[in-house]
Amino acid sequence: MAVAALTTALSAQTASAKPSESCANRNNNTYEKLLECVTLDGVRAHQAALQKIADNSDDPVYPGTRAAGTVGYDRSVDYVAGLLRGAGYQVTLDPVDITFNFPAKLRQLTPAPAADYETGVFTGSGSGEVQGTVIPVDVHLTPPRASTSGCEAADFVGLDFSGPRDIALVQRGTCFFGTKAYYAEQAGAEAVVIMNQGNTPDRSGLIVADATSVDDPIPGAPGPVTHGIPVVGASFADGELLARPGSTAYVQVLPAETRSDVNVIAELPGRNTDNVVMAGAHLDSVIEGPGINDNGSGSAALLETALKMAKLKPENTVRFGWWAAEEQGLVGSADYVTGLSAKERGRIAMYMNYDMVGSPNSIFMVYDADESTFEAPVPVPAGSAAIEDVYESFYTKLGVPYDDTEFSGRSDYEAFINAGIPSSGLFTGAEEIKSPAQQAIWGGTAGEAFDPCYHAACDTYANVDLHALEVNSDLIAFAMLTFAYSTESVNGVRGQKVPGPAFTLPVPAGPEGTFAGEAGGLAPGAAG
Repeated sequence: MAVAALTTALSAQTASAKPSESCANRNNNTYEKLLECVTLDGVRAHQAALQKIADNSDDPVYPGTRAAGTVGYDRSVDYVAGLLRGAGYQVTLDPVDITFNFPAKLRQLTPAPAADYETGVFTGSGSGEVQGTVIPVDVHLTPPRASTSGCEAADFVGLDFSGPRDIALVQRGTCFFGTKAYYAEQAGAEAVVIMNQGNTPDRSGLIVADATSVDDPIPGAPGPVTHGIPVVGASFADGELLARPGSTAYVQVLPAETRSDVNVIAELPGRNTDNVVMAGAHLDSVIEGPGINDNGSGSAALLETALKMAKLKPENTVRFGWWAAEEQGLVGSADYVTGLSAKERGRIAMYMNYDMVGSPNSIFMVYDADESTFEAPVPVPAGSAAIEDVYESFYTKLGVPYDDTEFSGRSDYEAFINAGIPSSGLFTGAEEIKSPAQQAIWGGTAGEAFDPCYHAACDTYANVDLHALEVNSDLIAFAMLTFAYSTESVNGVRGQKVPGPAFTLPVPAGPEGTFAGEAGGLAPGAAG
């Protein structure tokens, strides 16, 4: 892995013993020791185990997945927690209530031909059965399909939602899904169908996401919101059919259940118990598939790092988290941070997030905490840029080009930054389309999504860029070891240098700047 380049940089020899002969029991307290032991084969073995868990899941509602609330998620927890306990970690299964949605139905009734459409339930949806008239709301079906559909109450003025069974059809674009659903319900709709935008290939298929966030300000709805009516998704093509004159449809969303899942929290006490270095990755998949890149990549790389650090005697306390129900709207991580006392939150020096670090058509990205490319739409806690610098300096040392991704809070670091905890993370892209300029820098295929299997059944063990996963697994381990010894650059708390030969990271080379004002690999409103 990257250990060869780092070993050269350190002018040191790697340990003579093979990793398999020494890693399990030794104190991997130097960069060369740890990076020798955190191997691509080890990370891939964890991904293979997660794939097998999904394949063998006989969940009665969502078999073949590791989604929150399912048998597949429970067995993923057992796998991760079991290995960590065996390695000697203090493991806590942190309970969290999640909302379990059953499969929804969306059926076109008129005009002919009648058809059942693929659909799903948005987070925050209400339940019910509605059979009635479909009312398109400011949808744009012809190119360029620049849509602000449902983003303002004015979009619903002049449309007749006075009937008892009206279905609002709104189009993705510009504002949060929760805003669109909120205004539709206020206008009198009894159900909402959110169709994809259709302006690019990555915005054409079925869209199912979080409808609890709203744009600020909406009078009377500061967010997050829940809806009293069904809110379901549709592809752009199916939305086109629903938008035809005289269209009627049937929408069914069964009442959701509250189920109990757990976050897996593993801790390795350090000399300084009041300075906790934390990293996390969400463990759940979407209901459509096994989720081996999203987020079996981050989960596996973090697990391999934790296992190979198990014998460490760190300066700072080290804590790892595998989050429940990220795909439902960052539920597990938010519940965890909210449940901490002010004193416990104050012990956390920093948080690092790893969501999709091996996308098959990847580019290397770092959360833009210093706002050198993107003005952050959320507060950036002081010290976050120092974490970003370590990531970028590592890439620079290896000669790996990188870019910024917007520091948006659209993954499990949101709760931490809301609590004022310095944060950053890595990302290799989701549904956004790779440009020719990005292809020239990172290879892959221009015109295709960074992850063509994002939130799809094909997100399997084969859905990976091995080079990206290899480099980022090394970086995850490198960063964890760095901050396990000192967080002085982040929060001013002095520690110790990492044992081993003296090593200085170079000044970051700087981002490639290939996004030209876009959100940096993650479409607005999306989450890993």
